[in-house]
Amino acid sequence: MSNQSVYRIIRELTDIQKNTDLSIAVACRDSDVRNVKALIIGPPETPYEFGFFDFSVKFPEDYPEKAPSVTAKTTNGGRCRFNPNIYAGGKVCLSILGTWRGERGEEWSSAQGLESILISIQSLMSSNPYENEPGFENANADDDKKAQAHYAAKIRHESLRISIVQRLEDYLNIHSDGVVDDFPPLEEYGEARTEYDDVEPPPPPFEPFKDLCKRRFLWYYESYVLSVEEAEKTVKANQNFVIMPFEGGGNTMPGKFNYPELRRRLQLIHKVLFREIEYWAREGAMQVRKETTMASMLERQHQQLVETYRKNDVVTLDIELLDRNPYVWLLTYFGRPMTNLDGGMFRIKISISPRFPDEQPRVIFETKMFHHRISKDGVLCYFPKRQDELKSHIEAIIEAIEDTEPPYDPRTLVNPEASKLYWGSADDKKQYNRQLRRAVQRSME
Repeated sequence: MSNQSVYRIIRELTDIQKNTDLSIAVACRDSDVRNVKALIIGPPETPYEFGFFDFSVKFPEDYPEKAPSVTAKTTNGGRCRFNPNIYAGGKVCLSILGTWRGERGEEWSSAQGLESILISIQSLMSSNPYENEPGFENANADDDKKAQAHYAAKIRHESLRISIVQRLEDYLNIHSDGVVDDFPPLEEYGEARTEYDDVEPPPPPFEPFKDLCKRRFLWYYESYVLSVEEAEKTVKANQNFVIMPFEGGGNTMPGKFNYPELRRRLQLIHKVLFREIEYWAREGAMQVRKETTMASMLERQHQQLVETYRKNDVVTLDIELLDRNPYVWLLTYFGRPMTNLDGGMFRIKISISPRFPDEQPRVIFETKMFHHRISKDGVLCYFPKRQDELKSHIEAIIEAIEDTEPPYDPRTLVNPEASKLYWGSADDKKQYNRQLRRAVQRSME
């Protein structure tokens, strides 16, 4: 592969990684830029909503003159066809990839790139994927409308089961019978991986989106539960999926609905993710006892930020360490005067992983707050400009809760009830402000 081709791929990957698009992520090993992993998060208000869909991308030697090859990996081991254009075997049918005949001008050109490919794949994940099947684009007879609903219903179920639940269970070592493996004993963990150990541990598997999916699960947990509740109104447990007229030959989506079981599994994943946060604190305390470089660095950052906000005349923020553990920061935020938060006092916990910044902090509001960017269980949706800098995280936390004119983006709506009011009618917005003010008043009680 020519240097020009490599530089082009690196530039495209960098551009996507710097982009603010919340639906697409890419990664590769430093030693092999031609083989890329891509993640597409299912678009809101579709059967794929907030699902995690993996694709592998392989660039040819003569890229960008020729298109890369793309293979779908979220297929339940080759047993699930999530879309008429995304086969159970992994084939992705797109004219831009040369895997499907398209209209003139839709074929690949060197002016296109990886981002345009991923956006094209994402566009297949529509609210009515039935119409993606050739010959069914304009099928609107009564039987077709019933089939469209049946098709969307089973995609919604399998998006939850396969792309979300199975994936998170695998990350968290949750078995099919609900048994959860314990986190590694801290003594054993510390002995196996001290700073002075000459034996290198085996490299971990390449899972570049593991932490992203965990964070997004916490963001979207309530949306997942609401999706289950809505679906239970229309299907019964153990009801068979309806086979579509274009499915067959192993390229299908067979199965049965079982939303009560999905609800149980979602709840368990949610609990284990919060247990993981508690485990980080214990890991951090051990790192302090071992006087690691990371622990010392976090202590210095804490001291610097305490001094920074002591001199800040605009934002009133206290920052302390829980039990002198630099991996657990407690913020006390005082609402700014002349805003809806005026008079409020909110306690926020920032839990930092010993593997920061590869694993990003978890930010939980311990003081209840009614806000469209804060989930009912206190998880904050925020975006630091620099993920490797805690100062940037704190600035982003403040910006998220104080922003009075945020752009509408359904991928940031972690509190469906608050979001519906905030972006609803004028009366809805008044109701939102009233509930927010009540939360402010309660914070002082």
